[in-house]
Amino acid sequence: MPAATAAEAPAPAAAGSAPAAVARIVTLTAGDFTLTVNPVDGSEIEPRRPGTGGSAPAKRDAAARAARDAAARPPVLPGPAAPLPPLMARDEERERLVRLLGRGRSVRLTGPAGSGRSSLLDAVAADCGRLAPDGVVRLSGYGHQQPGELLYALYDAVYEAPRERPERTQLLARVRDIGAIVLLDDLEMGGAALDELLRATPECAYLLAATPETRAPSDDSHLEEVFLGGLDRADCVALLEAGTGRALTEEETAWAGDLRFASEGLPLRFVQAAALLRQRDERNRTWAEDEHDEPGVFDERPRDAEFVALPTLAEGAAPAELLASRVSESARAALRIASALGGELPHHAHLPALVGDTHADAAVAELLGCGLLTPVGTRYRLAAGVLRQLEEAGYGDTAAEEARTAARHYAWWTGHASVTPERVAAEADAVLAALAGADVVAAVLLARTAAPAFAASRHWEAWERVLRSGAEAARKAGEVAEQAYFHHELGVLALCEGRLDRARAELEASIGLKGALADKRGTVAGRRALALVADREKAGVEVSPPLRLEPPAPAPGGGSAEAVTTVMPVAAPGAPPVTSTASTTPVTPVAPTTPLAAVTPVAAVIGRSDSPTSLTEVFEEAFPLTPKPAPQAAPATAYATAPATRPRPRRKPALLAAAGALTVVALGTVMALAMSGPDDPRSPAGEDGPAVSSTPTPGASAPGVTDQSGNDPAAGPGTVAPEDPAPGSPASTLTPDPNQPPRPPSRKPVTPPPSQKPSPDGPRPPSPDNPKPPSPDPVTTPPTTPDPTPTTTTTPASPTATL
Repeated sequence: MPAATAAEAPAPAAAGSAPAAVARIVTLTAGDFTLTVNPVDGSEIEPRRPGTGGSAPAKRDAAARAARDAAARPPVLPGPAAPLPPLMARDEERERLVRLLGRGRSVRLTGPAGSGRSSLLDAVAADCGRLAPDGVVRLSGYGHQQPGELLYALYDAVYEAPRERPERTQLLARVRDIGAIVLLDDLEMGGAALDELLRATPECAYLLAATPETRAPSDDSHLEEVFLGGLDRADCVALLEAGTGRALTEEETAWAGDLRFASEGLPLRFVQAAALLRQRDERNRTWAEDEHDEPGVFDERPRDAEFVALPTLAEGAAPAELLASRVSESARAALRIASALGGELPHHAHLPALVGDTHADAAVAELLGCGLLTPVGTRYRLAAGVLRQLEEAGYGDTAAEEARTAARHYAWWTGHASVTPERVAAEADAVLAALAGADVVAAVLLARTAAPAFAASRHWEAWERVLRSGAEAARKAGEVAEQAYFHHELGVLALCEGRLDRARAELEASIGLKGALADKRGTVAGRRALALVADREKAGVEVSPPLRLEPPAPAPGGGSAEAVTTVMPVAAPGAPPVTSTASTTPVTPVAPTTPLAAVTPVAAVIGRSDSPTSLTEVFEEAFPLTPKPAPQAAPATAYATAPATRPRPRRKPALLAAAGALTVVALGTVMALAMSGPDDPRSPAGEDGPAVSSTPTPGASAPGVTDQSGNDPAAGPGTVAPEDPAPGSPASTLTPDPNQPPRPPSRKPVTPPPSQKPSPDGPRPPSPDNPKPPSPDPVTTPPTTPDPTPTTTTTPASPTATL
């Protein structure tokens, strides 16, 4: 495993000036890649050299585990140590948890916020130090909805791998060998995510502390459930007496009983109530001293001090505002900063710079003694319900200004060369909270300096969140160069995690932005990373592999794989038998007759080498006059197989559709030629005028007027064409109404029968196809021409039908 390389050599400085800051350049091993984190020009990634890395690191010994456990606890606060509240009425739960963990069972400890879950975990950790080979590992699940980062935290706690972040496959293989008791406080996940965490570490016993609002585990997790309730009246009074250091009066005991009923006996409420009683005693003691001693002339103590009574029940149930009003000014300023950061309190070393008071670091111990803070991992945050009470009291009015101040301070601190990446990772939640509440300019500056530190500390979840927030802030601020940097880092991160599609998108966006800025060096670095993405894609390294269309490969070593029926060729007489590596289903062999011929490809349904060129060929191929002979059955093989279902040919339906289309085109062509052809030679010579229509016009005004429009609408489908009327009938003298506009001629030619004679039987009876009785046959007046045959339907240009 390659060691970290940092550019610690100071740059030459001018005489009389301070040395320039040194950039932290850290080299990490991330799976198959070597990642060089460069805060100035961006990270560079390249394939890992052969022979470097890849080996499993060694586990920590007992001394290293003790140092690691101490580093996982909150820091020691300056000033006198505040007395820790005792663990009241939890002996039974403590013994049960230790007994279950000793048997290797995982337990879910459920209790409301403020029920003392963290204190109970501390007591259990002291009792289980020698039960597991890898000791006790303390983790914090606050803010983790997926098990990925928790598995990496467990890996870092057990293995000595300061500059390596294995890929997921290596990670899962190594955490399976961890045998430890894991105390996971502030659990926020359940269901499938929790099942994945438990399956990945089968040799670990978990103690999971969660609230009732946390998602429940699945039925297959097999977790033991232990519930924490409130304290009874006697335990609440004992906790108050331990917090105040004296016995309670009758009035205070009655007040404690009412408070226990209102708060359901939560220990946190009585820790805060003890702080209220201590503040009350101090104020009353000061008032008594002022009553006996006359203040001097220059004494600034108030002369109107009065006796402080017990808090009301409402103040005892929500004591944050009253407690904050009685602490120091530095402590109140720290509360304003925590309110602006969403409840996250910065490390006590940052408070003097943020507050402007050199003694502000002692405010953390003061707030912790009042029960306004609670430990979360290696840091402190506001206790449950305190943030809402402070915001109602007006502590969140200056949140924007406080967040901007914190962001600028963290931007300077995270970019300083003397600050190690591990220290920045420990302050990750406060940095992210400041980044979320800062303006776009401060957010870009903070993200630009904090991102390399998170990458070097292998806290990649925080790294990704910072990069995304920085890219959005840079886009709003119009900082194209910074936006290109953030997209490049996101592409490198996605490549390290195997998300090739995301890596390609981010790197292409970065290359485009750097090309617009004419940044040749950054463009070259981006193209190198993009080439690695292309190489991984060609190598088949994909997150979701495509569907396999070929049969699965046989199990190596003759493993138990599913039997597959395989067609085997029959060997010729005297030839050695053919064997197969695939698992086959034995079938009774058939005596071979002749060697199996070579398999020929399946011929097409229509065996033509060229496409049909005429309509006749299309119809002959689609509808053959002589049926094709059925294919001969294949000879029997040594192994019987089920008939394979061949795909239905698609060429025949396509040819049928083409034939139908050609038929329609041919019919349309014939019709067009008939409509636009020369005059019929059978028409009378010299008859160019309009002919009389045999169809009576509905709009005729009176009988005896002949139709001169020349229109002959074709009879619709399903109707019977009227017969020719006899000469001399009244209907033959019908003429169209001159006021009626002429209708366009029909496009369908009507060919009358060879002869039309009047029916001697009169009107025809109605047929089943035409229920309506036919109308009387119209009679057409014969024209005054030598030809006795009248024209039924003609046009001036081209007569279409004659009798």
